[in-house]
Amino acid sequence: MSTVPSHRFVVVEGPIGVGKTTLARRLAENFGAELVLEQAESNPFLERFYRDPVGAALPAQLHFLFQRTQQLAALRQEDMFAPVRVADYLLEKDRLFARVTLDEAEFALYEQVYARLVIDPPKPDLVIYLQAPVDVLQQRIARRGVQVEKLIERAYLEKLNEAYARFFHDYDAAPLLIVNAATLDPVASDLDFSELIGAVQRMKRGRLYFNPLRHAAL
Repeated sequence: MSTVPSHRFVVVEGPIGVGKTTLARRLAENFGAELVLEQAESNPFLERFYRDPVGAALPAQLHFLFQRTQQLAALRQEDMFAPVRVADYLLEKDRLFARVTLDEAEFALYEQVYARLVIDPPKPDLVIYLQAPVDVLQQRIARRGVQVEKLIERAYLEKLNEAYARFFHDYDAAPLLIVNAATLDPVASDLDFSELIGAVQRMKRGRLYFNPLRHAAL
């Protein structure tokens, strides 16, 4: 039975491999919500980027920028009739990735393009940030067996994890639920998922670190 959501637009975020898309799917199913996914697999430059991070970073990043802004702009136009929605990305993550992957000249060009786009994405009323160390991310990436992701280097994941931690340290644009995704498994564990749903329903403002006591010693 689905749970009646107390939020209209929930976003799940976190680094590659942490499980945000899978959790977004389960939340959307639970809430009977519209699912909004970023569709990274449709980026024709992504595999080239993993093979050549220096040479292919800019086209890969610009493709993501245009794709995400177009998708979110379409949602904005539908807001009058908006259902409950669950998404697996924030638009702000685009700039986060750009800062990690682009050199100074490329980032300056990216900023010029970004500044000229008309961007007014719908604002989430809850963000769920999944945290996990790089070792856990690597294990999960290996386990899901996506061929192109086998090219992802540990150093890239380390920089990405650090960038996410810095970003959410200062994030105050929406209530923020920070989940210890290293020990919690709200996708595979019904008990973890049920406890997470309870935390989601209680979130009204500010931030909450979600790590139930039964997991604290793990």
